[in-house]
Amino acid sequence: MLLLFLLLNIFLCSSEVLYLPVTKDASTLQYITEPGCNNNSCYIWGENPMIDWFDDSAEIADDVLVIGSTPGVRVTWPRFIFACFVSPNMVRLLANGVTGIAGFGRESPISIPNQLALDPRFTKKFGICLSSSTTSRGVIFIGSGPYYVYNPKKIDISNNILYTKLIANKNAFLVTQEYYIQVSSIKIAGQDIPLNKTLLSINKKDIDGGTRISTASPYTILHPSIYYAFKTAFINALPKNVALVESPMKQFGLCFSSKNIKITNVGPDVPVIDIVLHKPSAFWRIYGTNSVVQVSKDVMCLAFVKQDEEREPSIVIGGHQLEENLLIFDLPGKKIGFGSSLKPQQTSCSQYDNTILG
Repeated sequence: MLLLFLLLNIFLCSSEVLYLPVTKDASTLQYITEPGCNNNSCYIWGENPMIDWFDDSAEIADDVLVIGSTPGVRVTWPRFIFACFVSPNMVRLLANGVTGIAGFGRESPISIPNQLALDPRFTKKFGICLSSSTTSRGVIFIGSGPYYVYNPKKIDISNNILYTKLIANKNAFLVTQEYYIQVSSIKIAGQDIPLNKTLLSINKKDIDGGTRISTASPYTILHPSIYYAFKTAFINALPKNVALVESPMKQFGLCFSSKNIKITNVGPDVPVIDIVLHKPSAFWRIYGTNSVVQVSKDVMCLAFVKQDEEREPSIVIGGHQLEENLLIFDLPGKKIGFGSSLKPQQTSCSQYDNTILG
């Protein structure tokens, strides 16, 4: 699911867009804003995606949601519904202090965009722009746009977006809440990598296959056969003077010396990765800043990892690949928009209107 580990702290920037600040937790790499819970509440099913666990002891409550705007005008929702965990088991592996999950599911009546869309000024459309930094906040834009950041000039990063349709996984347990897209191939340094294309489609008899977007995963997870082909192609495309090294961290399957890796305006100069969507001309380009991670002074690792569970999507696009990119979730249009990295524009997801948000 597209889940964020946060409670609301929302500010109104205009009559059409809300800004929800999001911080990346340094220890867990989860995306959060503030914990909290309520008294006198009833119960609902909740999920902790970090342990793949569902429980019927999540509290559901309502409260007054107050949203500040630039002129000082207050906008309120008198009965905003939310849920948080009360079972100690349900908070395992979550960031320190986090007691709930904020959902952005497609059709859930209590998801954040669907509740806020009850106000006629907003639509069931939101954009996520996650910061790669653990010291400066990214943002979720809720509303139809425009979505502004600064460089220092104000620019609308919702322009020049590549859209692809949402795919329904009718076999998934949370069928109406998850975000699947069609991936037709993957290119590394302009070359198609050999893939079993059947893995790229959702298996009609099971819940595996296909491509899902999930902020609960810090890195993109690949089916083993896709991962090994991906890893081999990436190694072959690396400069010949780059030496492979043993991974210092168990989760990474490919690491290399960074001594001969140049740094560019889009991060480390490593092979470019293209995620080809519904047609060859529709692709989402991933540069070095999103494809690798610096794990020590002289070692970089490929930020794509091998799947170790069965009955999962063949590709789960994780948080690291989404950072410093804008993704627009257009629920009425049943499509997702991919923006390119903000690095070439000399800005970042943290450069939204800090005069409002502090």
